[in-house]
This record gives sequence, structure tokens and C-alpha cells, in this order.
Amino acid sequence: MSFLAPPPPTRARARGFTLIELMVTIAIVAILAAIAAPSFTGMIERWRVRQAAEELQSTQYYARSEAIKRSGGITIEAANGWGSGWSVKHTLGGTTTELQTTPAPKKIGVTQTNNTFYVDRWGMVATTANGAATKVEFIVYPEGKGDSSPNASRLCAGQGGRIQILPLSQNCT
Repeated sequence: MSFLAPPPPTRARARGFTLIELMVTIAIVAILAAIAAPSFTGMIERWRVRQAAEELQSTQYYARSEAIKRSGGITIEAANGWGSGWSVKHTLGGTTTELQTTPAPKKIGVTQTNNTFYVDRWGMVATTANGAATKVEFIVYPEGKGDSSPNASRLCAGQGGRIQILPLSQNCT
């Protein structure tokens, strides 16, 4: 038998967060998010511009492949301006068939002076039917910002058929 007294009961340390700690953490995260939110606007605009430029690029690749497959007769046409969408059509013997329609990208503007492009049987783009291959350039920009916006992109289809997306600061070659 021991004459020593048993040690006093110890209280186990509580684990987790108190409500006050949780509320302070949430408040700090909310303040940081509010400070960072305006910087997301430019990023979202760049994503939209990139997506629209890639859709135009994809349409041009599709039109080229169809022109080679069908021995020409392919047109890429704007629907009431390039900012309203575009379509790929095939004309044979006076009959026109719509092959693909792309709706207007949301919150995006597109600048291009010609509303119709012709793709010959070799996949080269011209501004007139049976015309010589020519360089085609689109400017894709955030709606309301204009085609000189720093978030704008340039889509170039060179005379040799190379299609590329460039920053606005670079010229088509």
C-alpha cells in the first residue's frame, strides 16, 4: 500500500478550432479574395479571347480539310459580321450546303474586313472565288474594349496556309 496521493486528474487538451478562430480566418480569406478579384478580370478576358481565336482557327482547319476532300467550293462566311458567328459552306453545281455553323463567342468582338473567304482545292484561302491565295488576319478582342486592347489576339492565316494565333503586338508573316 502506497501512501502517495494519486496525481490530480489532468484535462486533455482540446483539439480543433474555436468559433472565433474560424470566423477570423474566414474574414481574412474574404478580404484577400476581394483584393485579388479585379486581377481575375484580365485573365478571364484572355481566356475568352483565346477560346474564340481557337474556334476561328479550328474552323479554318476544317474548311481546308473539306476543300481538299471535296476539291474546292468551300466558303467561310460571317453571319452579320464575324462577332455574330460564322459558317462553312460547300457549293457544287449551284447548290450550297452548310457544313458547319459556329455561334458567336460570348463577350468577344472580331475584326475582319471581308465577310467571306474562299478555300480552293489545295486548301489555300482567297478573298475572291478562284482568286490567288492571300494572307487573312483576324483581330479577336474582349467586347467593349476595342481591337487595340492588351488582351486582344491576332489570328493569321498566311499565304502558305500556316494558321497561327499571335499576340496583338506581333504581325502576321
